[in-house]
Amino acid sequence: MSEPSSNPNLNSNQQDRRGFLITGAATAAVIAGAAYWHHRSKPNSEVFIAKNQKYGGELVRTIRDGLLACEFDPETIRGKRVLLKPNLVEPSRLSPHMTTHPTMIQAAVEVFREWNAEVTVGEGPGHVRDTEQALIESGVMEALGDVRMSFEDLNYQEIRAVKNVGKACRLSSFYFPRAVIEADLVVSMPKMKTHHWMGMTGAMKNMYGVIPGIKYGWPKNVLHYNGIPETVFDINASVGRRITIVDGIDCMEGDGPILGTPKPMGLVLVGTNLTAVDATMARLMDILPNRIPYLALAADRLGPIDETRIIQRGENWQPLADPFMILDRNHLRVLRDNHSHFVT
Repeated sequence: MSEPSSNPNLNSNQQDRRGFLITGAATAAVIAGAAYWHHRSKPNSEVFIAKNQKYGGELVRTIRDGLLACEFDPETIRGKRVLLKPNLVEPSRLSPHMTTHPTMIQAAVEVFREWNAEVTVGEGPGHVRDTEQALIESGVMEALGDVRMSFEDLNYQEIRAVKNVGKACRLSSFYFPRAVIEADLVVSMPKMKTHHWMGMTGAMKNMYGVIPGIKYGWPKNVLHYNGIPETVFDINASVGRRITIVDGIDCMEGDGPILGTPKPMGLVLVGTNLTAVDATMARLMDILPNRIPYLALAADRLGPIDETRIIQRGENWQPLADPFMILDRNHLRVLRDNHSHFVT
């Protein structure tokens, strides 16, 4: 991919950032590489599950408690930039179970502000070119206004190349938006739901939204062409420090991630390792984690998927597991009956 041409409409502050961004991109690649090898060497990861959660409930307390239970140190983000990355793939007021709920975003904003971080919210919707429309339809625009929070349009921001650390696909680098490169911490905030090709979409797949549509197309066609599992893995390996807060309250099953039906679960998941959280999410949905292609790639490289290496905080997943209706009934083997049968 070629370097994008200079934009004469950039303001002076954006122009001044150009030198910083070139250096920042290289720094981000080094940090991402260090994180990649760190995950390979770390034997266990914590995943926090809270049940009986409601959008009108104490989500701030839940998120705060979950992060602390997973040994997240608030001092590491004091005065640092935190980017909250929700899922606004193709929002519709008729399908609130498709996208991250606005109150989840507001609660996360409050938690990180309490810890004196510089918080922003950003997303590059994968199907909608008009990001303002996505914000309005999802209710996120109003929610951000209520908490006086700015929004970063990751589809159209200034971009810079960062080395592909994962190297599972053929792309040698990725172009990341300025907000992603500048962030000291990226918080993936997915909706818990199925995916018609991958089986499920979670914290790792949600990172597709840090890739700019202006460079990769809609719905991120360049990534699809280079393999969804491979590019999901590579993007996660190449972005810097990441954690996740999962909206598992009103979920989606069936023909996800867009056309599925509501599935109430009342859960919030939190973790500092996206792979471990996604593996736990798969188990809650009654799917074997190693049958999710991007999790199979990430296992023991970006984090653990083996249950014995995931330390459960909060609630145990087993009593909360509730089979999700999935489309690929012959490929995604479920967990019931000692793994002895397939979905029927």
